[in-house]
Amino acid sequence: MKKVAILLSGSGVYDGAEINEVVLTLLHIEKQGASYECFAPNISQLHHINHLNGEETPETRNVLQESARIVRGNVKPLDELNEADFDALILPGGFGVAKNFCNFALNGEDMSVNKEVLAICKAFAEANKPSGYLCIAPVLMPHVFGKGVKATVGNDKDVAEAINNMGGEHVECPVNDIVVDNTHKTASTPAYMLAQSVSEAESGIEKLVAHVLSVA
Repeated sequence: MKKVAILLSGSGVYDGAEINEVVLTLLHIEKQGASYECFAPNISQLHHINHLNGEETPETRNVLQESARIVRGNVKPLDELNEADFDALILPGGFGVAKNFCNFALNGEDMSVNKEVLAICKAFAEANKPSGYLCIAPVLMPHVFGKGVKATVGNDKDVAEAINNMGGEHVECPVNDIVVDNTHKTASTPAYMLAQSVSEAESGIEKLVAHVLSVA
């Protein structure tokens, strides 16, 4: 049975992982007859957002603890992830990727990536194992794979320009499709960068999961 490592960046679209993207990813991994294990860095979130009104609150929350909310506690610290134990890697989106995995939300194309997150993503790349990046997560791809990696966030001009300026090659893509880079064994999909409903998000996520597992 193929096994996928999932990287989570918290819980909730505005400051953590996009919950629907996580659940749909896990669902389609299971439907493909594969298994998964979830991991998150044991670090503080950049900040905490009240998802009811969009306002920042003074709370301090932990990315690992928040990630546990989505997967019923079934998540491990990122430093326990050994690439050799898995066939593929998938990163759901959400602003947690741009705030907790890196600082793209603050610095745009001048961003830096959390060293632990970057090391894990590069480990899969260097082992020639496939990976999938959803929603905003493709902003990490130029740092992981280097110049020329193909990626998509849909059609957001500012993010696309940032990806290109960091050395990637942004490809426009509808919500129900994926962009594949065969050289780097990657797939990306816009998900909630474009999706207006759960079913729209699912359309691309299903294809991404199927592709990643097909080449694993």
